[in-house]
Amino acid sequence: MDRYFSFIIPVYNRPNEIEELLRSLAVQTFSKPFEVVVIEDGSTLPSDEVVADFQAKLSITYLQKPNSGPGDSRNYGMRHANGDYFIILDSDCVLPPKYLEIVDRELQRSYVDCYGGPDAAHKSFSLVQKAINYAMTSFLTTGGIRGSKKALGKFQPRSFNMGISHKAFEATGGFGKIHPGEDPDLSIRLWKKGFTTALVPDAFVYHKRRIDWSKFFTQVRKFGTVRPILNKWHPKTAKATYWFPTLFCSGFIIALVLWYLGLILPVLLFVSYFLLIFLDSLVKNKSIAIALLSLLAVVIQFAGYGFGFLKSSLLLALSPKEPQELFPEVFFQ
Repeated sequence: MDRYFSFIIPVYNRPNEIEELLRSLAVQTFSKPFEVVVIEDGSTLPSDEVVADFQAKLSITYLQKPNSGPGDSRNYGMRHANGDYFIILDSDCVLPPKYLEIVDRELQRSYVDCYGGPDAAHKSFSLVQKAINYAMTSFLTTGGIRGSKKALGKFQPRSFNMGISHKAFEATGGFGKIHPGEDPDLSIRLWKKGFTTALVPDAFVYHKRRIDWSKFFTQVRKFGTVRPILNKWHPKTAKATYWFPTLFCSGFIIALVLWYLGLILPVLLFVSYFLLIFLDSLVKNKSIAIALLSLLAVVIQFAGYGFGFLKSSLLLALSPKEPQELFPEVFFQ
């Protein structure tokens, strides 16, 4: 079956990023036609001139709308797209040349109405970007939820690299107003409608993540904040493993206290884990500097997520207010 793919790319104040992504789309080896839909989400730094430069190289549509968040912008783009299968990307991604060829081949072989692919670090990325990429993608830190073949539980595609059929989009209405968390929420609603999600492990993207340590902490704290909300909305998907970062941080503090009191074994267990992280990152990245920065990235990831998850869990359990009232910063109006 031949499919017409529509790439859906929301962008907010990042014309330089979208240029890199469009350049990678222009050199795809896929031999059949496809379209690109760029949605300008109320930016003050528009990408119209960048998009115009690719009009001769790509079948591209440029849409502008008031700022309403990435989820709503993706929905807007899908409503205006012509394809029967949508591929959703973040503007800070770059695609390998065979990306679309791999996706089409996998859908021909084993069709699903929603797939996700992993993210990888390009050789041009900074040391910090590579360390953060390791922390976000390693099985030792996230259990493979962002694209590992060894992932724990059913795979929930992430919207930085995600495909969804027109049929599935129409059945669910697409993404909700929560952000982050709009992608696992959509995956769960797809399951409830009888659709299947799957990982396409070879359909990876280079995810640049142009953030510093402070922004990374804020990002993972928000990830931790939204998970209890999703558990409240979809209680059958709640897992004890979501508590791991909170328990890890609490356990580390307790281990330090016990070490002060003369009991060293608990601290040695944490040292062993961090040593495993260091060695794993060293093998994968072949850099001592990245391996050391990976330790910092993992600490920030666990601390941010763990704090956000604990605070959100307590407030949702103790307050009669709705999540939108308790956490307005993770909802778009």
